[in-house]
Amino acid sequence: MTTVVPAREERIPVTVLTGYLGAGKTTLLNRILSEDHGRRYAVIVNEFGEVGIDGDLIVSSHEELFELNNGCICCTVRGDLIRTLHGLLAKGGKFDAIIVETTGLADPGPVIQTFFVDHYLQARTYLDSVTTLVDARHVLPRLADSREAVEQIAFADQIVLNKIELVGDDELRAIESRLKTINPLAPVHRAQRANVDLAKVLGRGAFDMARVLSLEPDFMAAAEDARHMHDDECCHEHGHDHRHDSDIHSISLSAGTPMDGVRISDWLGELVTSKGADILRGKGIIDVRGEDRRLVFQTVHRLLEGDYQRPWRPEERRCTRMVFIGRNLDSVSLQTGFESCTAEMPAQLDT
Repeated sequence: MTTVVPAREERIPVTVLTGYLGAGKTTLLNRILSEDHGRRYAVIVNEFGEVGIDGDLIVSSHEELFELNNGCICCTVRGDLIRTLHGLLAKGGKFDAIIVETTGLADPGPVIQTFFVDHYLQARTYLDSVTTLVDARHVLPRLADSREAVEQIAFADQIVLNKIELVGDDELRAIESRLKTINPLAPVHRAQRANVDLAKVLGRGAFDMARVLSLEPDFMAAAEDARHMHDDECCHEHGHDHRHDSDIHSISLSAGTPMDGVRISDWLGELVTSKGADILRGKGIIDVRGEDRRLVFQTVHRLLEGDYQRPWRPEERRCTRMVFIGRNLDSVSLQTGFESCTAEMPAQLDT
């Protein structure tokens, strides 16, 4: 039976926001949600690691927000993503568009496939564009050692070259030339702190299946195979099977005890100085003793930034949560260092 797909103007546009770890996806998402454009977005955030951070870093409280941190939606046409989208659409909420922010380790191909293999999603949504953020400081080594970083750029309808203030003009031109060798069709927008003109990345109607098929002729055949093979029993029986580099893993740390502000700052600084080469991404929300605001930090390799942001809400459980993603990370050492920063522990005397 032939499926009749409604006209595009009758369906909800979907933007897939992708980019390697630390490229600035959440920063751009916060700009989209907070600017005065009169549009309301439903947001689906996918994280790598069992402790969710990104959902609490999103500034707007007026959007539909769904957090998927029990796996990676890039690994197949994931049932949890499809179920979330079905539930969102069935509620009939008043939103104008959907944004799917993928984990930084995502191959965007299977995420794109989701919107073409499910008949209900085909009838209610359309893929408007794939926007890929690129970290100017670290993109060249990532393209050399990460298949996902290359795939994210190859599938992009537009590229936001972020953090341009961290590199010189000559290196910036070399990066843009490298990006064009991977994807000559996607426009490249330079940005600092993801300050790209939103009109250049949203509502573009830029997704082109013909271009995707030119990259992967078997793209839709693979999507159909994934749809037929995937069900809940399969997920539970085989668990989560990452196709990413086997030496990349995440370590999550959490504590219900307040942290000493000086010790936690010193520990994080020493950690990124000594282990920054192996830390692809780190982020966290810290409960500091005697402070009513949340201390939020983010790190990419040896770049560490943090500041006090909004106050803890009365209904929130005050706790500290961190996630580090990288190679050769020592979970015991991280846990020990983290626990040494609790406010109750007396400061160690110099010997």
